[in-house]
Amino acid sequence: MSSINYFIKRSITTSAERYGKRNFKKFSIFNKRGTRIFKKQQAENPDPEIPIYKRGVRDVGYIEGNKFITIPEMIPELIVPDLTGFKLKPYVSYRAPEVIQSEFTAEDLFNVVYAPKIVKDFKEDKLNENGQPIEPSENEKMTSEEAKLKARQTGTDIF
Repeated sequence: MSSINYFIKRSITTSAERYGKRNFKKFSIFNKRGTRIFKKQQAENPDPEIPIYKRGVRDVGYIEGNKFITIPEMIPELIVPDLTGFKLKPYVSYRAPEVIQSEFTAEDLFNVVYAPKIVKDFKEDKLNENGQPIEPSENEKMTSEEAKLKARQTGTDIF
């Protein structure tokens, strides 16, 4: 058989009721939490033990001793074109007709880049007996290795 004890226990405290809720000064507060006073103290006297939450923003330099050294190459730079006199609007209307375009193939590229020169050379009779141009352009003089290197340079659309 189980018995339940119903003893009422009274106690008296000498401290304020909210004393425990206000006494957070003894706890170290990390990252984005903390009062304005804590953040001000953290900015004035940076403690290497307490990491500062930077919200995903990278530093533009590094700390050497007690001095922060800025690297100009790490500062983000926004390059915005001058759009004065530009006739198009910066948005596309939902009423605009949908453009359906076929895939751009190697044959299309050949027809755009090389075909006009070949047709022109044929009409002006500037081909030798093997069908090679007498006056080749810069693109026709390239070897396959040079073309590969040029295609993989910075600014090309291969990647």
